[in-house]
Amino acid sequence: MPHVFALVIAGAGLYAGYKWVSRQVAQMQDAVRRQEADLRDAVARGRGAPKDLGTLELDPKSGVYRPRAK
Repeated sequence: MPHVFALVIAGAGLYAGYKWVSRQVAQMQDAVRRQEADLRDAVARGRGAPKDLGTLELDPKSGVYRPRAK
């Protein structure tokens, strides 16, 4: 009989963990959708459009990619 109780408790814990993870994933998805909508609105208004930097090359001293010098 103690095995049944242990299984019930473990099952309840797994179910609670599953529900918690599901809520966290749903919250993250909502946040990403809101950010995507904000970005689309900003681009539609002409703000927030990414710059075209051209070809990038790695600066060996700093290890940072920078636009290629013309």
